Amino acid sequence: MYDFAYQKPGSVDEAAKLLGADPEAKALAGGMTLIPVLKQRLNRPSVVVDLAKTGLTGITVGADKVTIGAMTTHATVAKSADVRAKIPGLADLAFWIGDDQVRHRGTIGGSLANNDPSACYPAAALALNATIKTNKREIKADAFFQGMFTTALGQDELITSVTFSVPQKSAYEKFRNPASRYAIVGVFVAKFPSGVRLAITGAGQSGVFRQQQMEQALSANFSPDAIAGISTPASGLNGDIHASAEYRAHLIGVMALRAVAKAA
Repeated sequence: MYDFAYQKPGSVDEAAKLLGADPEAKALAGGMTLIPVLKQRLNRPSVVVDLAKTGLTGITVGADKVTIGAMTTHATVAKSADVRAKIPGLADLAFWIGDDQVRHRGTIGGSLANNDPSACYPAAALALNATIKTNKREIKADAFFQGMFTTALGQDELITSVTFSVPQKSAYEKFRNPASRYAIVGVFVAKFPSGVRLAITGAGQSGVFRQQQMEQALSANFSPDAIAGISTPASGLNGDIHASAEYRAHLIGVMALRAVAKAA
């Protein structure tokens, strides 16, 4: 690692001030991405701002909304009876992130702020029409994700909570990398009275995206048969040592069918 200063502020406002004062400062949530990056010397922050004492934890459930504090761990979401009752697909997603150690340290806010192209939570945020609340504003998920590892967040802007719309039905399916358990392809589907939203992670070169052709078909007929003949073009998809773009295109269809069957 490189040398860096370490700060552990006691409030969101103090953390935002520290980050805003230095463009090279980095926020630390669960550390599941930042710490490995530091160890590999791929990032050299001047100061690491630890958010552990900002108090951004907890789950609040309403009739049609579920709000989760940014520092709430994946394990807490996975074990929440309230989340499982309202949005079972979200609880399942959290349960299959990484391993036990990652789930007990990683946070929902850290995952969304990092916007790894293979992360699971961005698919849930898009499919569930989430609103990301920061210390400055509220951002709809459709506007929040702006490309690989890129979001609408400013340097001194921190996610404080995420509010998900409660769907009639939901499910998440992913084809996992056997070592890291990241999504080679993951599909989250959510059915609302107004229609269906379906988001894909792990496949796109620009990160998470919605498959609108599948959404339209499922809005008319929520069944696996409705999307059995719909394919996703390989152009614009990732190709690497784990899977070619063509194979990821195939997996999108397979994971979408499984997610819809599970939700239905």
